[in-house]
Amino acid sequence: MNREWLFGVRGPAAAQGAKPQTAQREPGRQSGCFRAELDKQLARTDVVVSNHAKQRLEKRAIRLNEADLQQIGRAIDRMAAKGGKESLILFKQTAFLVNVPNRTIITAVDQQSMKDNVFTNIDSAIFL
Repeated sequence: MNREWLFGVRGPAAAQGAKPQTAQREPGRQSGCFRAELDKQLARTDVVVSNHAKQRLEKRAIRLNEADLQQIGRAIDRMAAKGGKESLILFKQTAFLVNVPNRTIITAVDQQSMKDNVFTNIDSAIFL
């Protein structure tokens, strides 16, 4: 059997039994591509608002600014970490039903409309 092919050692070093060189990485340092993807995922606060939810927000005069959406995004991250799929977020006297895997607000219910409402088919809830 050809040891040069098996171990990837070629030239004069092969005759002396030298080991092939491998890339050395500094301890605690992550690959550039992995690190960039990790940073992107950690900074992820994108929240999608469905057309139905947009209509409900407009009809009920509920306003969400960028900071509100970021806070809802962080809540979605927390629910995803716990395995939530269909969740209820209570935020600023408004109930938001959210599809966690898709990061989508499905509907929004204001405090006045919440009275006597029953929320079904949810597996988690968070109060902000």
